[in-house]
Amino acid sequence: METDFAALTPTVVAELRAIVGDAHVIYGDPDRLIDYGHDEVHGAEHAHLPEAVVKPDGAAEIAAIMRLAARERIPVTPRGAGSGLSGGAVPVCGGIVLSLERMNRILEIDLANLVAVVEPGVITNDISEAVRQHGLFYAGYPMSTETCFIGGNVAENAGGGRAIKYGVTGRYVLGLEVVLPTGEIVELGGKRLKDVTGYNLLQLMIGSEGTLGIFTKIILRLLPQPQARTVLLVPFTDARTAIAAVPRVIAEGRVIPAAVEFMDRFSIQTAYEFIGEKPPHPRMAALLLFELDGFQESEVAAQADAIADLCLRASALDVYLGDTPASAKKMWRPRQKLAEALNTHWAIQSAEDLVVPPARIPDLLAELEPFGERYNALAPCFGHAADGNLHVHILKKPEMPLAVWQAQEGGMLTALYKIVVGLGGAITGEHGIGAKRAGYLPLAQSPELIALQRRVKAAFDPMGILNPGKIFPKL
Repeated sequence: METDFAALTPTVVAELRAIVGDAHVIYGDPDRLIDYGHDEVHGAEHAHLPEAVVKPDGAAEIAAIMRLAARERIPVTPRGAGSGLSGGAVPVCGGIVLSLERMNRILEIDLANLVAVVEPGVITNDISEAVRQHGLFYAGYPMSTETCFIGGNVAENAGGGRAIKYGVTGRYVLGLEVVLPTGEIVELGGKRLKDVTGYNLLQLMIGSEGTLGIFTKIILRLLPQPQARTVLLVPFTDARTAIAAVPRVIAEGRVIPAAVEFMDRFSIQTAYEFIGEKPPHPRMAALLLFELDGFQESEVAAQADAIADLCLRASALDVYLGDTPASAKKMWRPRQKLAEALNTHWAIQSAEDLVVPPARIPDLLAELEPFGERYNALAPCFGHAADGNLHVHILKKPEMPLAVWQAQEGGMLTALYKIVVGLGGAITGEHGIGAKRAGYLPLAQSPELIALQRRVKAAFDPMGILNPGKIFPKL
């Protein structure tokens, strides 16, 4: 089904130009098309050129494109900023890339209902900046907030550093306007906080990776902006001791931090070298980064004292306090720059975002060192310690021949995913399945569950034209 598609013809391209305008169709220009043939997944094998890129402006134009694509049986791949890490916006079956970059407007900030209404091409950080002047903030926070589009965040149900306290994107999406693969326009949810009218198709759309519909309008819940913020950087001599301190801090300290980030020895060395700084403690082989926020300075200060005391009792080497905007930014910088540092120095890698029950993180760490040794690869680990979502970047050592890496990569990922599933986890916590992990879905889900999801997909997309080649393994 996923290969039984028609190619674009000059006649179809002319119809696309009539819908969106000549200036908003790229066709027959490989140098321009190449930018839309990949996301941030490493490896040329994960890239694929589209036949055309179309840039609509509004639900009506998208609906017309989908009706045309359904009539001609042409695959359509929705695309936001292209900052994903699963191949979700890559046109693996060719056809049309439907870029949402022109739909970048904040349509409304409704102070009475504490919501923002935005188009899918708005940069997530721009939403935060727009509502800040009203004393509000958008709590959905993927780590790539300054580059990603909100539409992509909703499509992936993006997580990030603040999920332990604030949850992931889906908690803040109250409504969607959606164009279905067959061209109908539907509205799901609204400015309502409660709604049990019919099936919850709103939450079904969130995290559907662009396979069930194309978002054209998004209604986001806003929260009052916290007035106080403190960051604690806590070094440890080893990773397992650091991780073991996290549940103790939450349970005994009765504090839910806004974020708890973890970095192992390799991650620390890589990040600090990249930014040209020395780690704050010479014996540091692991670190925890706590962010606290609230509405009273005294409340946040008391929470910081409690966490510091508990960490020291849990064998922390020291506790460094970032209670000014400048010091907090300095403490966050190595963690925020880590992925860039790894991408700069390790051209061949597989970036994974594994998730296990939080109490099983120590067991996952114990498996990673022998895993790396078994495959003669490096496997640095970092991520969101309090919610169980850790990022493992499997890096090819320089001395390993490329052919050896390519021959063993599939088996390596299979072994890693089996470890995670065996610990009660899942193969992705926030990046998504996309095309990169589609072949591994049976490791994480039963045949019955996969078949059920295929039936859902077929109900929304009977022609199979919307973002094909994603989520499900090939039949």
